[in-house]
Amino acid sequence: MTEIRFIVNPISGGIDKKKVIAAIEKYLDGGIYHPEILFTEKAGDATRMARETQAELVVAVGGDGTVSEVARGLVHSDKCLGVIPCGSGDGLALHLGISRNPVKAVQVLNEGCRMQMDVARMNGTCFFCTAGLGLDASVSLDFAKSKRRGLGNYISLAWKDWHQYPVDTYTIELETPSEVIWSGPAVFVTIANANQWGNMARIAPMASLRDGLLDVVVVHPFSALEIPDLATRLMVGKADTSRRFLRFPASKVHITRTRPGAAHCDGDPFEAGTEFDLDVLPGALNVMIPRAKAETL
Repeated sequence: MTEIRFIVNPISGGIDKKKVIAAIEKYLDGGIYHPEILFTEKAGDATRMARETQAELVVAVGGDGTVSEVARGLVHSDKCLGVIPCGSGDGLALHLGISRNPVKAVQVLNEGCRMQMDVARMNGTCFFCTAGLGLDASVSLDFAKSKRRGLGNYISLAWKDWHQYPVDTYTIELETPSEVIWSGPAVFVTIANANQWGNMARIAPMASLRDGLLDVVVVHPFSALEIPDLATRLMVGKADTSRRFLRFPASKVHITRTRPGAAHCDGDPFEAGTEFDLDVLPGALNVMIPRAKAETL
């Protein structure tokens, strides 16, 4: 019998977790698993619980922030991450092909397979989906402060911040070998391990979780008239075809900007300085995925 721990963030995504718990209790295969359900109360609880448990499979029940916290407690261990997504964006889960329907997500735990995925780091902090500097980080910071959840509020905040957030100048330097590969103005810079921010907005459609590389995506300044085209490309997985997007795959980069401001790791925003070191830990996390995705991720 496999020990499985569910770590539940009761407030993520503004979603009532009673239905999720009911799906776990009804559909989890009792012939395979011996479950225990734990609830977080504050930031950091999920990482501590994941690190301390002896369970072989540790399931994050929440959004990208919860997934990130749980995963940080599992990096470089034999334990495996599972995900039941119920957040505002659910970027890593959607990249992995895990449904936001809790019944289908539980079925992945019953029938899926393990995969080793890369882990990214920004200034030593692990992230698993994306990190960002500039506009998307500013929006994440405002979204975290807002009482409203959901994609609609995120879009509203993005529109407001796009008008207010000044374009910054960035320099991207490869660390091995030391070489400046780009410098110039950008609305934002996203560093992608997975392919999206969430809600299928694929900012880095070429990103892979198993290639040992980060996708550094630079977005040049754009006009209001270009927004519909950029948004469409983002949602259909063609962002890389826009002339406003630049992509630099690398295993280790150093990024500088001209002034301090917002940054984020997996949507968790914070105020930061001007210097950022980013690298990859190849295959450092075990994750449970749909069996049908085993050959394509």
